[in-house]
Amino acid sequence: MAVRDGTLLRHEAPGNGAPRRPEPGARGALPPMAHRTRRGAGPWHTASALARTRLLRRIRRLLSKWDRAERVEEYHVNLKYSEEYQRFREEVRAFIKDHWTAEDVANNPQLSEMAQGLGSAPRTDERATAFRREAAKRGYMYRHVPRAYGGGEQPPDPLKATIIGEEFKAAKTPPELMSQGPAMLIPTLLAHGSEEQKQEFVEKTLLGHIRWCQGYSEPGAGSDLASLRTTGVLEGDHWVVNGQKIWTSNAREADWMFALIRTEPDEAKHDGISYLLIDMKTPGIDVRPLRQMDGDAHFNEVFFDNVRVPRASMVGDRGQGWYVSRSTLKAERALIGNASMARRTFDGCVALAQMTEVRGHPAIQDPVIRDRLTELEARVLAAEYNGFRLLTESAKGHDGGLAGLVTKLHTSTLAHDVSRLAMDISSDAAMLAPGEERAPFSGMLVQSYIMYYALAIGGGAPNIQRNVIGERGLGLPRDVRR
Repeated sequence: MAVRDGTLLRHEAPGNGAPRRPEPGARGALPPMAHRTRRGAGPWHTASALARTRLLRRIRRLLSKWDRAERVEEYHVNLKYSEEYQRFREEVRAFIKDHWTAEDVANNPQLSEMAQGLGSAPRTDERATAFRREAAKRGYMYRHVPRAYGGGEQPPDPLKATIIGEEFKAAKTPPELMSQGPAMLIPTLLAHGSEEQKQEFVEKTLLGHIRWCQGYSEPGAGSDLASLRTTGVLEGDHWVVNGQKIWTSNAREADWMFALIRTEPDEAKHDGISYLLIDMKTPGIDVRPLRQMDGDAHFNEVFFDNVRVPRASMVGDRGQGWYVSRSTLKAERALIGNASMARRTFDGCVALAQMTEVRGHPAIQDPVIRDRLTELEARVLAAEYNGFRLLTESAKGHDGGLAGLVTKLHTSTLAHDVSRLAMDISSDAAMLAPGEERAPFSGMLVQSYIMYYALAIGGGAPNIQRNVIGERGLGLPRDVRR
C-alpha cells in the first residue's frame, strides 16, 4: 500500500497490468549474484566498482517497474458490533443494574491501570467479593478460568470480553483484578499447576484474598534472567532456598511469592531452574524496600536465608521452571502493553495544555506544543487501531503475530513520551511534590514520568523487546553473543 496525492494506492500484482518478475535467465532478470545474500557467496565482493554501480542501476530500474500502482477506492473500517453482540451488551447492562447500585459506585475507589498493574487492588471487601462471584457465575468475569476454580468458564470470544470490559468500566463496577496474582500467576497455575495448587490458590487469588509478588530478577540476572543464582537444595520434603531477588514489587504486602530458583546447578542454565510458590511468612525471608528517586518504594529486595519451602510447592516438573515461566512473562507483557493507559495519559496531557498558560496564552495554542500533541495523538491512535486489529485477528481465531509483538514496546515508550510533554508544559511547576498548593494534577506529574521508566523496563526492557520483534517477528538473525 502507498498514499499519493491523498489517494490510497495499491501495488499492482501480476494479472492487474503490472509487469511480472522476469524468470531467471530471461532478459531483464537480475543476474544470479544479485539473489545471493550471504557474505562472500557470490562475485559481488570481487567485482569492480563500475560493475557494482551498473548492477545497482539495473536493480533500481527493475524495482521501479514493480512498484507501479493503480488508484483504488479507499477502504473503510467497520467498528460496529453485530446485532448479536448488541443484544449481549444489553444483557450485561441489565446484570450490572441488578447487582451494582449507586451506593456501591460511591464506595468503590477507581484506580488507574498503572496502579492496578503494580498490585494496588480495588475493593476486595464482602460487597465487591459478592459482585465478582455473581459476575463469574454469569460468565462475565474470569472467563478463561474453569468454574471449579471460581471462574466464568466461557469459550473464547474476544468481542464479548471487550464488551464486558467496556460496560463494567463505564458503570464503575469492581473490575477483574489486574495485579500479579490474577493476571500473571493464574494462567501459569491453570497450565502447569497440580490439582491441589489450583484448589488452594486460584479462587482466593481471583478475589484478591491472596496477594502475590514475583521473584524473578536478581542483581546479576535481569534481562538475562536465565543467569539467576538463587539456589534450592532438596532436603527431605523441603527445598532449602538461599539467595536474593531484587526489583520485587509489593513484596512487603504480598502473602506469597512465585519464584524461579536454581535447583539443578550442574545443568545448562535454562534447564536447571524450577518454579516454586513461597509463603512470605516463612522464617528466613527478609524484605528490604528500595527507595526510588521519587521518594517512594514500590520495589524491594528479598533475601532468603535457609528458607524451607515444602516440596509440594513446586509448579510443574523439577528443572522445568524456565518453560513454566513463559506463561507468566507472556501475561506480564500483555498486562503492561494495554493502549488504554497511553490514551488516558494523553487525554490528561491535553487537559493540562488547555489550562496551563505559556507566555500569556494557553499552552495548547503554542505551535510547538500543538505539533508535539499531534505527533503523540497519531501514535496513540496507531496503538488503539493496532488493538482493534489484534481484536479482529483474535475473534477470527488467528494469532496476532508481529502486530502483537510490538504492543508492549510501542505503548510503554509512548506513555513515557506523553508524560515527558506534560512535564515540559508544566515547566518548573512539574517538580512540585504531591500536596503542594501549586502542583498541577496534585503533584503526580513527576511521579508518573519517573514511573513510566519502570513500566518500559518491566516485562522486558525495550532493547530486549526489539530483539524479540526482529528475531521472532521479522526473522532477522540473532545478535552475536560473546
